[in-house]
Amino acid sequence: MSRLWQARFFTTVNHLRDLPNTQVPEIAFAGRSNAGKSTAINILANQKKLAFASKTPGRTQHINFFSIGGAHVGQHRKDATRVDEIRALLVDLPGYGYAEVSGSAKLHWQSLLGDYVQRREQLAALVLIVDSRRPFTDLDIQMLEWFAPTGKPIHCLLTKSDKLNRNEATNALRAARTLLNSYVDEEGQPFPFTAQLFSALKRDGIEEANDRIIELLGLNETEEEDKKSPGERGVSPGQ
Repeated sequence: MSRLWQARFFTTVNHLRDLPNTQVPEIAFAGRSNAGKSTAINILANQKKLAFASKTPGRTQHINFFSIGGAHVGQHRKDATRVDEIRALLVDLPGYGYAEVSGSAKLHWQSLLGDYVQRREQLAALVLIVDSRRPFTDLDIQMLEWFAPTGKPIHCLLTKSDKLNRNEATNALRAARTLLNSYVDEEGQPFPFTAQLFSALKRDGIEEANDRIIELLGLNETEEEDKKSPGERGVSPGQ
């Protein structure tokens, strides 16, 4: 069972001042409205309704946090989450690219989203959700431009790949990797940006995405620590 299956709702915020004061690593999911972000989160967490998918693009404009660890029964139960036992947070960012909302709402979104991805120290990496049939719109590029200066990893999920034939899928993945590799640091070295094909409908790419997210959150090390005996973890008998 993947650790991501432990995910449960933790909190939602609409202002940076309300961000949780936890110190665990966070991985944020960002993407254009209708690119399949909520579906990707739900299938990776093996839950149907963890992330909210609105029928009206852009309706959900809050940042939603889901905890990994800190709960001792199933996701559907209402027991309290033990904050000190949370190992990581999955972060669902507002979908972008909507035309139906007011200009002031868009400005708020830009400020909230831009400041979070650029300044949040706990943010370990970004999962960028891109529709494989329409890769890298101007707003996707804007997200890359916001995040690249942090030097942190991006893993791009090219969703709805089942809509493409094999040749189209190969070309879409190649084009995505070429674009991502064009982002380099001051020494000309590519940033740690990766990409893969992903289909929730066909359940393709789930294991690859899961393994990459677990790695980016450092949960592989956590799993190895859990396998140790109390003595190996430096815990005295009886503790």
